Amino acid sequence: MEESITIQEAIRRDFDCKPQDIRTYSPLTLAYIGDAIYDLVIRTIVVERGNSSANKLHRKTVSYVNARVQARMIDALESELTQEETAVYHRGRNAKSCTAAKNASIIEYRKATGMEALCGYLYLQDRQERMLYLIREAIARTGMEI
Repeated sequence: MEESITIQEAIRRDFDCKPQDIRTYSPLTLAYIGDAIYDLVIRTIVVERGNSSANKLHRKTVSYVNARVQARMIDALESELTQEETAVYHRGRNAKSCTAAKNASIIEYRKATGMEALCGYLYLQDRQERMLYLIREAIARTGMEI
């Protein structure tokens, strides 16, 4: 029987990637990977909820993967975060980015960047269960339904 491993472990093994000290990563690097993993989580939830046209799937996903919603989610979660998670979130939120969101304020964009940095940090630490718990809690606390 094949041993169960995480996708990150499989990537490291199959592509000869060495574990890094992610505490040295810039907050925007964490947000970069966090944006992708958060998007993947939401897309997976949307697809698992039922087969639909790609356009409907995209519209549903975009309603959760945007700076305004992510800012609301992290606001609802802040009291739930550990000191370590809060520090990562603040590093991401306070990072100076060269880009900005089209449909969100700069404050919302920075909060969303902080949330993405936190997701990236937890993912790179193989703490996907904690990341999923926080996303699930954020969705519940903001009253959103996927």
